[in-house]
Amino acid sequence: MSLEEQDNQEKSNFEGSKFREEVFSKAVRAGKRTYFFDVKATRRNELYLTITESKKKSDSGGNQFFEKHKIFLYKEDFDKFVEGLAEIIEYIKEKQPYSEEFDDSDEDLSEYSNIDFEDLSVSKSL
Repeated sequence: MSLEEQDNQEKSNFEGSKFREEVFSKAVRAGKRTYFFDVKATRRNELYLTITESKKKSDSGGNQFFEKHKIFLYKEDFDKFVEGLAEIIEYIKEKQPYSEEFDDSDEDLSEYSNIDFEDLSVSKSL
């Protein structure tokens, strides 16, 4: 069975199951972060939203990983959440108007990710 056939089989099994978890997704790249907006369904077909912030990080050993933070937002809270979010965004825009000077979304980070640690020399002092 090809990978495409397997994907189609899994999709049909998933759609036919009682628990249809992921309904719709949208990924938004914003500078060094990616935000995932996922609509999911409970077993009773009640929709809710998960918002995930993902940011690439490195540990002290140079190993890269993704740090993620997730918020679950249920439909009974949508109006208050949107109202609060709109209010706080308006406050920030008034206090600190947008300037391209602070926009890092198009920043080229490739020079930072191509470090060869073998090229770095360590001087030893005795």
